[in-house]
Amino acid sequence: MSSYRAPLSDMRFVLFDVLGAEALFARLGFTDATRDIVDAVLEEGARFTETVLAPLNRGGDATGCSYDPATGTVTTPPGFKEAYAQYVDGGWAGLVSPVELGGQGLPQAAGVPLKEMIDAANLAWGNFPLLSHGATEALLHHGAPWQQEAFLKPIIAGRWTGTMCLTEPQCGTDLGLLKTRAEPQPDGSHAITGTKIFITAGEHDFTDNIVHLVLARLPDAPAGSKGISLFIVPKTKVGRDGAMGARNAVRCGALEHKMGIHGSATCVMNFDGAQGWLIGAPNKGLAAMFTMMNTARLAVGLQGLGLADRAWQNALRYARERLQMRALSGAKFPDKPADPIIVHPDVRRMLLTQKALVEGGRALGYHAALLVDIVGHGADAAEREQADALLGFLTPIVKACLTEWGVECTYHALQCFGGHGYIAEHGMEQLARDARITTLYEGTTGIQALDLMGRKIMQSQGAGLRVFLQMIEDFCRANAGSPALAEFVEPLRAKAAEWQALTMTIGQRAVADADEVGAAAYDYLFYSGYVALAYWWARSVAAADASAHPEAFKDAKRQTARFYFARLLPRTLAHKAAIESGGGSLLALEADRFDA
Repeated sequence: MSSYRAPLSDMRFVLFDVLGAEALFARLGFTDATRDIVDAVLEEGARFTETVLAPLNRGGDATGCSYDPATGTVTTPPGFKEAYAQYVDGGWAGLVSPVELGGQGLPQAAGVPLKEMIDAANLAWGNFPLLSHGATEALLHHGAPWQQEAFLKPIIAGRWTGTMCLTEPQCGTDLGLLKTRAEPQPDGSHAITGTKIFITAGEHDFTDNIVHLVLARLPDAPAGSKGISLFIVPKTKVGRDGAMGARNAVRCGALEHKMGIHGSATCVMNFDGAQGWLIGAPNKGLAAMFTMMNTARLAVGLQGLGLADRAWQNALRYARERLQMRALSGAKFPDKPADPIIVHPDVRRMLLTQKALVEGGRALGYHAALLVDIVGHGADAAEREQADALLGFLTPIVKACLTEWGVECTYHALQCFGGHGYIAEHGMEQLARDARITTLYEGTTGIQALDLMGRKIMQSQGAGLRVFLQMIEDFCRANAGSPALAEFVEPLRAKAAEWQALTMTIGQRAVADADEVGAAAYDYLFYSGYVALAYWWARSVAAADASAHPEAFKDAKRQTARFYFARLLPRTLAHKAAIESGGGSLLALEADRFDA
């Protein structure tokens, strides 16, 4: 059975030593987010996730959620509902929500470590509050005052949960194809009719009410994505005065049978003239949807990080304990019948790959959360604009890379266990199964690649990339004379120049052939992710050297950074070669000849 301990030391290192979060929180006006307060949040979050959520992970996978077709109700695995009650009693539901709406008002970046802990401890359980956070952001930015009072406050308090109802059987990424209808009613509400699929936490037994945010079309809506509106559709009707009424005409029609996250309720939701309230202006639902989606994409990136960290912890423990053969260079533990497998180079390759991707990915993901705080609370308009451009650029990288690296790390961990990883006893196969979904929901890896290349580079003319490249240049210039950082600074500077040139090459090709954007997108995404991680590893070494951490900690950071630059950053060479080959080989074979 796998175990989990929150990596508090590295979380603190990233937040305070690498990112300087304490000073930034103060500058942004988060006067309560002192280091003492954040430390207390981390400690208590670790206790809750390690002792309450983690023990439920394996049982939740084995039991799963159950569905009663007679009533349309869903029962979550044993202990899940009680854990949610503890979550609410602990004040976690409103940790980063505004005080005026009942939250605790801490910055997003202070809540990110808790999110990582929850996902590592019990990903399936963590999906229930995850969607509430997305609904909170949509209502916070787009909801009318009465909607915030009637719907948002109970979600922030944890008394209700939220969902995102976007996908339909014929409509996934292409929302312009959705068919759900919204008919205006005399009381100002709308009757919502249609079917949504893959709805996380669409039905459960945690709370009395569930607030569904549903994309639908008005009768006079224009075709395509320009004709989408967003509606609040509660499980139990709620009036403008906040009073709860009768059961609404929305019902869970089935539970999906899935590869992993069995403890998470993934529902088919049927709306049969259900009462809904329009959020924002008619036909402008896409903007509110992207508010939810971008929030969820960053959150799902953290899911990949959390699973990777838990898998790595268990693989490291096993590699230190498992005795098999002798080291090729001679016995390292002659007093034992064999050496632990951590002495073997290939096992070290897998362990160091996990360590490098987890610890570097933590800096990447936490930095994105800090940008959310700057966008929302920065005093300077130019600073907010720059942070917003960088956040938009980094969001698909965080989502796609952290989740794909999560899959890689969980499989490396399983491989470290050998056959013992494939069986259920040690919990590695569950982590590998659970990790797979993170690359799919809230936009597949391919969709993230198209978003990065098409919208964040081509349409936005690389505004966010320019900000990131300037960050790299500033760091390299500031440390140009440092002998301790020379081994990282020069390769990083060279990669930044190559990144810029590669981007221009793709842009020039796309002028002649738009398909070049799609052909380059996947490799460009990962090229970008590996260079971004190189920057954060160089920053981490510099921060460790300047910190009061023990020498062993500093040495581990430096040695892991060396491994990253020597063994993982060269992956960019393959991605660069693929990009430079162009789209010809991808598009030459006719569709009807694939099976020829």
